[in-house]
Amino acid sequence: MAKRDYYEVLGVNKEASADEIKKAYRKKAIQYHPDKNPGDKASEEKFKEAAEAYEVLSNADKKQRYDQFGHAGLGNQGGFGGGGGRSMDDIFSMFGDIFGNGGFGGFSGFGGGGRGQQRVNRGSNLRIKVSMNLSEIAHGAEKKIKVKKYITCTTCHGSGAKGSSGFTTCSACRGSGQVTRLSNTFLGQMQTTSTCPTCGGDGKIISQKCDTCYGEGIIQGEEVITVKIPAGVAEGMQLSLESKGNAARRGGIPGDLLILIAEEEHPDLTRDENDLIYNLFLSFPDIALGITTEIPTIDGKVKVKIESGTQPEKILRLRGKGLPDVNGYGKGDLLVKIHAWVPQKLSAEERKTLEKLQVSPNFASPEGSHDKGFFDKVKDMFE
Repeated sequence: MAKRDYYEVLGVNKEASADEIKKAYRKKAIQYHPDKNPGDKASEEKFKEAAEAYEVLSNADKKQRYDQFGHAGLGNQGGFGGGGGRSMDDIFSMFGDIFGNGGFGGFSGFGGGGRGQQRVNRGSNLRIKVSMNLSEIAHGAEKKIKVKKYITCTTCHGSGAKGSSGFTTCSACRGSGQVTRLSNTFLGQMQTTSTCPTCGGDGKIISQKCDTCYGEGIIQGEEVITVKIPAGVAEGMQLSLESKGNAARRGGIPGDLLILIAEEEHPDLTRDENDLIYNLFLSFPDIALGITTEIPTIDGKVKVKIESGTQPEKILRLRGKGLPDVNGYGKGDLLVKIHAWVPQKLSAEERKTLEKLQVSPNFASPEGSHDKGFFDKVKDMFE
């Protein structure tokens, strides 16, 4: 089943502020919360769908890509909806603050005071720049990138403890990771839940730290990551690989790897969105008499015929020889701009020949001629 528009899921428009998006998500999450709708699969799926929408729209980078390219712009990033992607525990660990750290708005919630989820650490995102030439942009590319980052400790496998007996249950929260307090107000007795300050939400305390990571569960290392970049990307576009960023402390959720596209300059071709531009310089005899010549394209050279009498600044269009659209909407063209090359030095014989031609009626410029800019000429091609 096709995914619904994220703005439609949360009931907001594209101009909604971050605070409005958060409030809209909280409203949907409370409406479809599993504790309020026990055993209702439809409500659970809507709860996941709302969480997926909020994860994207609350992230400035992901929201920008979604606004520009829709669901396709998010690449291989997993969602919450449709029963796939992250679990319910992931949702509560990432967005638990939406409900007031364990209940709805700080009250004892549905199902007896909230879900009592332990805190889950999250690793930080990483950003790298990947350079691509026009050929790679035209066909898409698979890049292997060596990334220096925090990785899971190979000794304790991320637990931070020295062996299985290196933990003790937190006495303050009794392993729940949260502490509950009762307070008297004019409305009566109210219950609030917050992260345990003793264990930091882990529910356990390391009694014997790992000798390699010293209790953190992560160490500095590197990973070779394979990145598949789609055809048609452009300078400044950003892709995201979920969970390929820094590892999180003590077995938490890894961050994302953000890949910024940098476009290498081509020696002959200039890019204008999905079109390519090539400046072809020809001598006056070639332009006047006509010539068949070769011009470069992304996939090698092709022959083009220049008709006799072709005017300088004329633009020839080679359909489909440009770059593909990143969303799959066809390909651009190769625009060939004709330029007249004038020699700076002439022999005596060449000068005499040109002086004879100079007074010939065929070489007089037409009256009322005026120069047009390059993009005016491109516009003329489509009229």
